[in-house]
Amino acid sequence: MPQYKSTPNFEHGLPESLGVLLVNLGTPDAPTPVAVRRFLSEFLSDPRVVELPRLIWLPVLHGYILRTRPRRSAAAYRKIWTEPGSPLLVHSMNIAVALQRLLTERLDGSVCVELAMSYGNPSIPLALQKMHEQQVRRLIVLPLYPQYSGTTTASVFDAVTRELSTCRWVPELRFISHYHDHANYIAALAASVREFWSVRGRGERLLMSFHGVPQRTLASGDPYHCQCQKTGRLLAQALELSDDQWQLAFQSRVGREKWLEPYTDETLRQWGRDKNGNIDVVCPGFAVDCLETLEEIELQNAALFSASGGGDLRYIPALNVRDDHVTFLGGLVEKHVGGWPEASTDRNPSETSRQLANTLRRAREMGASC
Repeated sequence: MPQYKSTPNFEHGLPESLGVLLVNLGTPDAPTPVAVRRFLSEFLSDPRVVELPRLIWLPVLHGYILRTRPRRSAAAYRKIWTEPGSPLLVHSMNIAVALQRLLTERLDGSVCVELAMSYGNPSIPLALQKMHEQQVRRLIVLPLYPQYSGTTTASVFDAVTRELSTCRWVPELRFISHYHDHANYIAALAASVREFWSVRGRGERLLMSFHGVPQRTLASGDPYHCQCQKTGRLLAQALELSDDQWQLAFQSRVGREKWLEPYTDETLRQWGRDKNGNIDVVCPGFAVDCLETLEEIELQNAALFSASGGGDLRYIPALNVRDDHVTFLGGLVEKHVGGWPEASTDRNPSETSRQLANTLRRAREMGASC
């Protein structure tokens, strides 16, 4: 018989909370081969990430990849590591803190915002345990992936529901699967580009680079490619760009399998050969800056573009903890709170306290010890 996690400290009459779980992909704990190996082992063992039979993939992963890649990746992480830690973790934590502050002001009742990583720390089980201790009875899960992909968003769903399946008291659950075409998300992206241009001037062309996935995922029905295309089109419209002033591409491919095209590095190599001068690159699929934006785009691909005959590649930072980004995410959460008590505009705190006191009284009259 399965053993479910209990609530040993439960007390009748305690106020319930709304939980908002922000989830990002994850990062090593340190820019060292040992920490990177531990992170990559967890990440690349996820069948959502690598859709190959385990009997074929796991020997390759542990026999070759985890013996060679961690040292190279650790060197890349060291180039972008900051004193507070990994940029992905630091920016994600800043968003969680800002969102906690915003939702506490806007919503009625207690709100608990926690950050978790699909791989690495802080883990999803740890974040959910903290929420359990805060009497979270209604839970909104917000993966920080604007575009849905089975390799990212679905893996969050798997991890959250797997952990909740071990609980005796499961909270009400709402899951935000994407926001690739939300008007306020597009507006925040456009504002960030315009602000960059106002300071640095406008490049000859704008490249929108999204993380790549294998081409076969598109044929299998994954909407990621289509959602990236729509984000790019809407952003170009917001910036009033003509077709020859921007292009969409996909970065970070690995292995010999065909991935979504066009490839970012090949696009930049061709732009360099075409003698483009200064160009700008924005990565609308990344909520926060990370290895793929700061090292791969701003360092690696900038050098590639210049070596191919181009001018300067100027990377436009991710939205990170911009006010319009946090405001948008807060509004997204508020929309999904609809129908729950926290969405009430006429809730009376004193009446709520009275109801909780009555709940405790009735429980004790029935023999409850807490």
